[in-house]
Amino acid sequence: MSTQTDVADKLSEKVTTFLAEHDPVTTDRVEFLRARFDAGLAWVHFPIGRGGLGLAPDLQQQVDARFAEAGAPDNHPRINVIGLGMAAPTLMAYGTEDQLDTFLRPLWTGEQVWCQLFSEPGAGSDLAAVATRAVRDGDQWVVDGQKVWTSSAQNAQLAILLARTDPDVPKHAGLTYFICDMTDPGIEVRPLRQITGESEFNEVFLTGVRIPDSQRLGAVGEGWKVANATLNNERVAIGGGPVPRESGMVGVVAKSWRANPARRRPDLHGRLMELWVESEAARLTGQRLRQKLAVGQPGPEGAAMKLSFARLAQRLSGLELELLGEEGLRYDDWTLRRPLEVDFLGRGPGYRYLRAKGNSIEGGTSEILLNIIAERVLGLPPEHRVDRDVPFRELAK
Repeated sequence: MSTQTDVADKLSEKVTTFLAEHDPVTTDRVEFLRARFDAGLAWVHFPIGRGGLGLAPDLQQQVDARFAEAGAPDNHPRINVIGLGMAAPTLMAYGTEDQLDTFLRPLWTGEQVWCQLFSEPGAGSDLAAVATRAVRDGDQWVVDGQKVWTSSAQNAQLAILLARTDPDVPKHAGLTYFICDMTDPGIEVRPLRQITGESEFNEVFLTGVRIPDSQRLGAVGEGWKVANATLNNERVAIGGGPVPRESGMVGVVAKSWRANPARRRPDLHGRLMELWVESEAARLTGQRLRQKLAVGQPGPEGAAMKLSFARLAQRLSGLELELLGEEGLRYDDWTLRRPLEVDFLGRGPGYRYLRAKGNSIEGGTSEILLNIIAERVLGLPPEHRVDRDVPFRELAK
């Protein structure tokens, strides 16, 4: 029986052989990434033939480090966060063989960027209140509705879409999950300007959009179940990624503290130490969560990581402004831009402070995450929900 060390050594040999056969400097970028996927070195924990080797997820860092050392191109993970962090694991859990053949490889190589058509003007925190309608027409579905807060919709070729297919059953039971082609007729993307001045996200209007039934993910009426798999992965992607000690916002603030000795005060020092300890506790908790993921799909525990991430980002960015005083109030650029990725740490302290306000909204509001933690993690009695058994059509709108 192979030990974990044996497996890691064989994996290292496989990477060495691959790099010898595919020069990362001279090989075309997309061709290199396609070959890496086909060799099972994309997601090593995915099945053989699906970009992986069926190994433990914690070996992925070893593989990524080797490719980075060799100067190999990456798949722009910060541009395709939704595709890599949310769509891919949901496809693996619920996708058909044909869907995996069609979507998984170009998703990983970055040839197709994905967005998320979930939230609506009347269905944000209460996602099950989605009103976008999908009506069956032969082997297609006709979709009409409006989505909002859709990050990267202006850059996306594909989207994961939650729509209502049956308004005559309770709201959680009448939803179905689809893969939507963002280049199809009937899709209009409009930018929404944020407090930062940028437009990372959009509102999306769908008018008579036709989606083949072959692009339905999961059974009809089981969209809520599939969506929860996506949301659990989203929370881990936002708050539970592998990070070194004193990275992220706590690292930025600690650097400012060391660079500005004249601005230090005992009260700020106490708050910084408290937040440093909380950040380290969150980082170590994230490591434990990833170890748990090695033996299964993410559960509701990811909600705690995302909640902690949002709170720390907001408190640390506020502390940074207090430390820098007037200097921290200078804003670098309020030009309307539609960025490919969020440069949270590369901008100024004013941007970080404003952008952090969104951390408690995106990926599930902090209030909803507190409910999830209370009910699904701690096992406390659930809130009374008067609409649980009422058909969606009869609910007050």
